[in-house]
Amino acid sequence: MNSDGPKKLAVGKVRYFGQHRGEVNCSAFSPDGKILLTASDDGFVYVWETKSRRLLRKLTGHRGPVKFCRFSPDGCLFASSSCDHTVRLWDVGRSKCLHVLKGHQRSVETVSFSPDSKQLASGGWDKRVILWEVQSGHKVRLLTGHHDSVQSSDFSPTSDSLATGSWDSTVHIWDLRVASPAISYQELDGHTGKISCLCYSASGLLASGSWDKTIRLWNPTTSSLLFQLKGHGTWVKSLAFSPDELRLASAGYSRMVKVWDCNTGQCLETVKGLLDVAHACVFTPDGKLLVSGAAVTR
Repeated sequence: MNSDGPKKLAVGKVRYFGQHRGEVNCSAFSPDGKILLTASDDGFVYVWETKSRRLLRKLTGHRGPVKFCRFSPDGCLFASSSCDHTVRLWDVGRSKCLHVLKGHQRSVETVSFSPDSKQLASGGWDKRVILWEVQSGHKVRLLTGHHDSVQSSDFSPTSDSLATGSWDSTVHIWDLRVASPAISYQELDGHTGKISCLCYSASGLLASGSWDKTIRLWNPTTSSLLFQLKGHGTWVKSLAFSPDELRLASAGYSRMVKVWDCNTGQCLETVKGLLDVAHACVFTPDGKLLVSGAAVTR
């Protein structure tokens, strides 16, 4: 962890992206920060120009609410997942769907790219985690072990492992160095509620959020708990590390977004949203802005 202290945020409503016709379930910035994706219950993926707030594209194809979206680290692709049981891989430049990934039997709740952008992981209500080859769209591995819906996933910075969080109240760390079909995982337990979100920091720390209204900050290499963060009055919906790893943002199922000091575990800020329930939070790549997506419709 960085030994320097985080600077206080200047809190305010900076920009408003408001043409959705359903709840905003997820938001994601491109690696260069120029494009913002938003995934909505209205079945569309919205592509925005960050600076001007201009809507570039309103992407169709999913036949149900869009639950999650994420850019590839190289910025060339993004993925979206839906209640229609599919994942779609899109070309950023053309906003064209390259592959429709079919293999899940129920709603797909999470997608994540490997750091080299060559693999994609997806998980959902069928309790499955599927690894895909990005270039071909082919299924590489099926990971089973969770006993309830898989709601979140993230690759480690080294691509050696994949973390998944489930409504069975556990976090699994899958060892991807083991040859298929055999694969092992370590289990991080301690949460007393469903796991709703998780994410890695650039140096390999892992944060997990739960229906038990807490966040846990882990060293996954040693399976040790560093901090248990308490303060949300509702379940934790979304997590995001700042690029410098000094801060962790968390959105609860309320109007509150909290910002935590990763070195001390102390809450630095509590930001009250101006709209409705904060469904998602994410830092811009330069760490200067924090964006939250709300459950408001117009």
